[in-house]
Amino acid sequence: MKKLLFFFAFLHGFVTLYAQPQYTKADSMKIVSLLAEAKSLPKGTNLMLHFAKKFTGVPYVAHTLEVNNSERLVVNLRQLDCTTYVETVLALSWCAKKHLYTFDDYCKILRHVRYIGGKVGYTTRQHYFTTWIEDNTQDGFVKEVQQPIPPFSAKQTVGVNYMSQHPQAYRMLKGHPQWLPYIKKQEDAITGKSYQYIPKAKTGDNNLMKKAVHDGDIIAIVTSASGLDIAHVGVAVWHQDGLHMLNASMIHKKVVDEPMTLYQYLQKHKTHLGIRIIRPQ
Repeated sequence: MKKLLFFFAFLHGFVTLYAQPQYTKADSMKIVSLLAEAKSLPKGTNLMLHFAKKFTGVPYVAHTLEVNNSERLVVNLRQLDCTTYVETVLALSWCAKKHLYTFDDYCKILRHVRYIGGKVGYTTRQHYFTTWIEDNTQDGFVKEVQQPIPPFSAKQTVGVNYMSQHPQAYRMLKGHPQWLPYIKKQEDAITGKSYQYIPKAKTGDNNLMKKAVHDGDIIAIVTSASGLDIAHVGVAVWHQDGLHMLNASMIHKKVVDEPMTLYQYLQKHKTHLGIRIIRPQ
């Protein structure tokens, strides 16, 4: 299904193999600086946590990928939303792990983290986080954790259609209605699939949770909102009082180490059902 989606999108000019990244000099210099610093990190450093903390305080800004009329690989470290934050941290961590230290190296990894098959295009961007998980698992960057039971005692059956039902909410889709069938194919590819997750009532059991969630894991919050699969994502970090989440927060308007425990955070959001756990490899 993914290969077929890409073939038709490429055939109709919706994706490109060699799109030039969009970035500022400050962005590229920061990437190179962070990767150079990583060369001297002690062996065994948790790279996800290391890089996640580097962006604390960066402003939360939504829709930073929706700034062009045609899709380009956007590298923007000055403004992050929850997904671009996680993507940035994962791409940096993978580069450091594989001893890849140039800006070009980073862009190559980010393309694969963000796009199906690493092919830049609006119709091949991983618009739903379940698609993101599946494609990044296929590329070897992550693996979803669904055991043990408990705490992974709940099951999510994915049913997504929000983008195809609300195209006017997306600037690029509004301007290119011919892309809708390709978005619908992406939705159909994951609708009906099931995944084990941790219900939010279990997230306050620290003894149980420590067996299931590690520092640096990616937390994906399962939602009951119609047509969506995941409401928010962040990076797991354990503190003395329990599990917390490093995230680009719309509430705090910046990247923060959330002061509330994850259990407390989830209780404040009625549509948050629990969490899926994705482990960087």
